[in-house]
Amino acid sequence: MPGVLPDGEPVPAAGTLPDSARAGLGRRPFGIYVHVPFCTTRCGYCDFNTYTAAELGARPVSPDAPAGSATGSAAGRPVSLATYPDLAIAEIRFARQVLADADLPVSTVFFGGGTPTLLPPAELGRILRAIDTEFGLQPGAEVTTEANPESVDEAALGELRAQGLTRVSFGMQSAVPGVLAVLDRVHQPGRPARCAAWARAAGFEHVSLDLIYGTPGESDADWRRSLDAAVAAAPDHVSAYALTVEPGTRLAARVRRGELPPPDDDVLADRYLVADEVLSAAGLTWYEISNWAAAESSRCAHNMLYWTDGDWWGIGPGAHSHVGGTRWWNVRHPAAYGARIAAGTSPGQAREVLAEPERQLERVMLAIRLTEGCPVEILSPAGRLNAQSVVAEGLASADALARGRIVLTRRGRLLADAVTRKLTD
Repeated sequence: MPGVLPDGEPVPAAGTLPDSARAGLGRRPFGIYVHVPFCTTRCGYCDFNTYTAAELGARPVSPDAPAGSATGSAAGRPVSLATYPDLAIAEIRFARQVLADADLPVSTVFFGGGTPTLLPPAELGRILRAIDTEFGLQPGAEVTTEANPESVDEAALGELRAQGLTRVSFGMQSAVPGVLAVLDRVHQPGRPARCAAWARAAGFEHVSLDLIYGTPGESDADWRRSLDAAVAAAPDHVSAYALTVEPGTRLAARVRRGELPPPDDDVLADRYLVADEVLSAAGLTWYEISNWAAAESSRCAHNMLYWTDGDWWGIGPGAHSHVGGTRWWNVRHPAAYGARIAAGTSPGQAREVLAEPERQLERVMLAIRLTEGCPVEILSPAGRLNAQSVVAEGLASADALARGRIVLTRRGRLLADAVTRKLTD
């Protein structure tokens, strides 16, 4: 089952935000994330807050039940694909009440999971219309859904586009059957490319593929095969992530038992460099350490909002939100979430109000991952001095530093965490 959430102070039942969070509302970009916590099967490497039908029952719980303590909704109805859209819409309306009369047109919406496309396209559209009704969508707003390749077909993608979605991100992971098997992925290797073609034919403006590298047993040739297959599918965006063996997953158990070797850091670094080489040659430029785009317009605007200290409200079980330096997270289990929503109280489990030093650390940590880099002016005096050594070590660009920014070199991207520590000492 998914891991536990961090500790924090209680969230008021009415969801009231501190004055420090409300200050500046409407002057920062605002997005909405909608977590759809359902999957047909659980992949062996995944520790996301997702549930299969077998993991959800029908026993009701009280609104103040701890996350994970029961398996039904407050009204006695199980939280399911059929009942979930109404719960999500209820939280959207709750968010509007909490944020009161602040003018907050939504610039990005992201349906994540889980597998959002297990919901019928019309239901995703209904949730999107609720967001538009309560907050208003900015003209040209980016609306993304994640999709497992086996969860959509040509007709479904056409319906999703008709509902107003503008961007789709397919979980490809690999083009090699043996690698997919280790990851417990069930789609056929050629399916993501067909989905990408269907999405373009349906009129999606932006199509992304997600890859994972470093799977136990994956060879150098396997990784190049996956990259070549991704490029051949002609997406305008690719994400490539190093495999992390998360505690509590089936993959972690297999590694612990010695059935599979753990990922090797040197291999992961080499795979990243190969990814950058292949994707760059195909016209996809890195704009965040793990993300490449064909043009600035192809970047994921929703993720850019996260990386540039914007505001967002996370809808759904376990979803995280951030408004003006206050971060909170919802109860994880759909049953506890449904109980809170049915009672008209905040589904927030806990929150933290970030002090300025913490916000500063996050600004540097996130900015350094972007191709625009981190402005030197936001660093402390010690951080500015350390910027010189970062350049001297070949981890950041000397030309960029002369322009007042810290921009990582390719080698620096492999050591981004170490660079962040130097700049925030």
